[in-house]
Amino acid sequence: MINLLAGAAIVALLYYGLKAFGRADAQALAKLGRSVGGTVVLLLAGFLGMRGHIETALPLGIFGLSLIGWNIGQALPWSRGQKTPGRQSKVRTAMLDMVLDHDSGRLSGTVIGGPLKGAALDGLDVATLARLALEVDPESRQLLEAYLDRRAPGWRENAQGDPGRGRAHAASRGAMTEEEAYQILGLPPGAGTDEIRKAHRSLMKKLHPDQGGSNYLAARVNEAKDILLDGH
Repeated sequence: MINLLAGAAIVALLYYGLKAFGRADAQALAKLGRSVGGTVVLLLAGFLGMRGHIETALPLGIFGLSLIGWNIGQALPWSRGQKTPGRQSKVRTAMLDMVLDHDSGRLSGTVIGGPLKGAALDGLDVATLARLALEVDPESRQLLEAYLDRRAPGWRENAQGDPGRGRAHAASRGAMTEEEAYQILGLPPGAGTDEIRKAHRSLMKKLHPDQGGSNYLAARVNEAKDILLDGH
């Protein structure tokens, strides 16, 4: 009885597939062929499985599912924990080149000017970084303070002087460019509005001052979003 039902289903699928053959274009025919073929393979796999031939039925079933468009890799339990590499946001000032990892929220950076040029922030002690904060331009200072707040939350209590004062004569870098905005949000040039909003929401969860983040970085992320959305 099972053999008869399986055979009838296969015949019916082939009949309707051939009937539609003359009316469909090449793309539709290819899609129909995969659907029909996948269904036939699945029926055969089910039949073999009921007969006890699991070792043959399982790979046939996987092949049939792939033919009809199922993503087998995502369905397998051992693949669910795998993650694609996360995005990174990049912010550059006159003295610092900073990178924020979206997944971990880790902030890292490199000094790109002055006597410490080329030094990684992670390789400098807190006292050196606190002194550097007194000497750099306002934008670099705010980034450096954000880094120190994450690395050593109590650094301000031991710092000499007031890093918040900085250089009164230091100039601002001016308006943000679209290229900088994409780098700050960790997006490729030409990203769509949905991607821009998604990246902005993700970053603000990590950087918003209410969540212990940086006012300066949060402001830069908001500015980057506004610039890119205005251009769409």
